[in-house]
Amino acid sequence: MAASPGPAGIGGAGAVQGSGPSGFGFDSGLEIKTRSVEQTLLPLVSQITTLINHKDNTKKSDKTLQAIQRVGQAVNLAVGRFVKVGEAIANENWDLKEEINIACIEAKQAGETIAALTDVSSSNHSEPGGQITIFTDKTGVIKAARLLLSSVTKVLLLADRVVIKQIITSRNKVLATMERLEKVHSFQEFVQIFSQFGNEMVEFAHLTGDRQNDLKDEKKKAKMAAARAVLEKCTMMLLTASKTCLRHPNCESAHKNKDGVFDRMKVALNKVIEIVTDCKPNGETDLAAIGIFTGIKEFKANIEALPENLYFQSKENLSATLEAILERTEDFTDSAYTSHEHRERILGLSAHARLELQQFTSVWIQAQSKRTKSIAEDLELSILTISHGLDELKKELHSTATQLAADLLKYHADHVVLKALKRTGVAGNLEGLAEYACKFSEQKEQLVETCRLLRHVSGTEPLEITCVHAEETFQVTGQQIISAAETLTLHPSSKIAKENLDVFCEAWESQISDMSTLLREINDVFEGRRGEKYAYLSLPKPMKNNTNLKSLKPDKSDSEEKAKIAKLGLKLGLLTSDANCEIEKWENQENEIVRRGRNMSSMAYSLYLFTRGEGPLKTSQDLIHQLEVFAEEGLKVASSVQAFSKQLKDDDKLMLLLEINKLIPLCHQLQTITKTSLQNQVCLKVDKCITKTRSMMALLVQLLSLCFKLLKKLQMENNRWVSVTKKDSVDALF
Repeated sequence: MAASPGPAGIGGAGAVQGSGPSGFGFDSGLEIKTRSVEQTLLPLVSQITTLINHKDNTKKSDKTLQAIQRVGQAVNLAVGRFVKVGEAIANENWDLKEEINIACIEAKQAGETIAALTDVSSSNHSEPGGQITIFTDKTGVIKAARLLLSSVTKVLLLADRVVIKQIITSRNKVLATMERLEKVHSFQEFVQIFSQFGNEMVEFAHLTGDRQNDLKDEKKKAKMAAARAVLEKCTMMLLTASKTCLRHPNCESAHKNKDGVFDRMKVALNKVIEIVTDCKPNGETDLAAIGIFTGIKEFKANIEALPENLYFQSKENLSATLEAILERTEDFTDSAYTSHEHRERILGLSAHARLELQQFTSVWIQAQSKRTKSIAEDLELSILTISHGLDELKKELHSTATQLAADLLKYHADHVVLKALKRTGVAGNLEGLAEYACKFSEQKEQLVETCRLLRHVSGTEPLEITCVHAEETFQVTGQQIISAAETLTLHPSSKIAKENLDVFCEAWESQISDMSTLLREINDVFEGRRGEKYAYLSLPKPMKNNTNLKSLKPDKSDSEEKAKIAKLGLKLGLLTSDANCEIEKWENQENEIVRRGRNMSSMAYSLYLFTRGEGPLKTSQDLIHQLEVFAEEGLKVASSVQAFSKQLKDDDKLMLLLEINKLIPLCHQLQTITKTSLQNQVCLKVDKCITKTRSMMALLVQLLSLCFKLLKKLQMENNRWVSVTKKDSVDALF
């Protein structure tokens, strides 16, 4: 069951009103209520289980009897709340209604039975001597407790099916809209469909974010995070890539660029469904080889179990396992980027591990035939020796991979090649494009191979998955940057082609930043500073290791608040896309309303990047200053729209003024929030600011659309008046 907002991406609490698939409203809170009641109910059932384990002849004090009765009543009340939630879910899902209702009836009966059997005021508990005992019908209490657990589990499993069905339905809606987006031929049609697509992505992100938060399997959680990261970044890429294609329909590189985005999003959408349904298409299995560190961990566990059971493993199995591990070290020794010194040490340690395994096997065989204290000690010593040798190999591999990654990150920190690609594109320099595209491809391959090496030394399966995600992202995004740069070079005066290249370059820079965080996580695990769990490099960043918030550290971390902020952030990002689409419609791009609207959209996008730990805003002061300027710009937009309204008829003027009167108070409220003291409620303040900003952007989109329509109407009326005037003038001449 999904319960609380996970590190979800698009939208946030209250971002979407209305219902999702199957009429299940996002703001209904049914899932949260179910989880809340479940968490209240199960501990109480545990108390009942403890109570029924008393001795049959045990006599209780009045205080104990009252406590028992309170537990029984509390269970019954919790069951009542649980049943109401279950019935609400049943009413929204007719295909499961009968099953859920039956389970709810069983739960209700069990709750009432437990309440009755723990009621000390009942005469059923009185003995002839006047003494009161409890649980005369002990069998009945046991049956009721079992029925309660069984029925509650049924409801939760059925509700889980509802959530899975919602995610699948939402995915299908997104795919259907994507197919329409792929086939559009006019910009107007694209704007309309993309707006729908944005709303559907918000819905999908809500559902998958909650699901990610509730997944217990860390591997699945990391896979979900990776898939959702792809969808988040590709949503922004899809907008500019599609606009570039529409602007340059005969450009092959533009179509290649756009198709790459669509293909990657489809793969990510299908990956999410694989995770939530726990199945692979056509019965496929995950054949990806595990990392070397994971293999070493399993190998050591196997040999350390041998003293307890000398026949736990076969000699052949152990030898094959070690060979598989050492074979994977060839990724390091065959790499052109591994230094000669590291390569020699890895080869030496690998040969030493084979030799130590032979010696260990000899002692092991002796221990199987002669069970003496001396042989047992030799076996223990041999295990320690081979474990130490493998640990030395791990250190060398870790040093090789992390040193290479650190050097790469430092070398590419200034993004010289990316900047050169942009310059050659704007200059229309095809020869320069070929030169820098070649250099960039080399950089991409180096990063891809480094991610592959980091995967081997990541130390945990979730981090391995994150390394694979980084490897794929560099591979795909690198190719897309080259195609985007080619499009710009062929059309150097195209603003949309330049914007498109900028978006892909930002995605590349973002992945470089993620790789830096990933490297820190891997070092933390290796040095024992972190356990198995860690903050995923996923959609959306819950502001973990976020440089933007270093100066905003509260005394107490609140991951739910941070996740909520990140949700609000991506909704804000999508609203900037909606605003830009509305701005594109205007013929006069220097119109005051358009100019102010573009400024607001640009600032809102910077705020969105802040929630991801990216962009120009680095400190709390940067954020506050940006919000202050944003509020001021909002008031200027209101003033510009008010000036425009003076040209309109009364009805149209009133309609526009009503919208302005919604925007102005929001601007003043945002100014007030920015002036309040931070103290220790950082996340709360950022949450409020982003929420207000999001509301202002939603109003801006409406205002831009309304002003555009009213302007067109005004122009038509003016043209009609001019036409009539000319006709009257001509008639007067004759």
